[in-house]
Amino acid sequence: MNADKVLKHVRLTEKSNKQSADLGQYTFEVYPDATKHTVATAVEETFKVTVRRVNIQNYRGKNKKSRTGRPTVGSDYKKAIVTLKTGDKIELV
Repeated sequence: MNADKVLKHVRLTEKSNKQSADLGQYTFEVYPDATKHTVATAVEETFKVTVRRVNIQNYRGKNKKSRTGRPTVGSDYKKAIVTLKTGDKIELV
């Protein structure tokens, strides 16, 4: 499977930046059909690092209201937290 069919983009938030600096964990938004194994191989091929663990979380879209007051739902997404081998880093900038 191609890495561009697994990884959408890197999620950069305050929490994910702290995790990457302290624990060597990086957060990616992935496609809904991605598994732990496909995410691990995609990250290893793309960034030339060694993956130790992958955790995946599914998020439902939040309930919202449109301008006219009608209820809508935000889009669902899947998040993967990838832990790298000690000493490995991913240069994001």
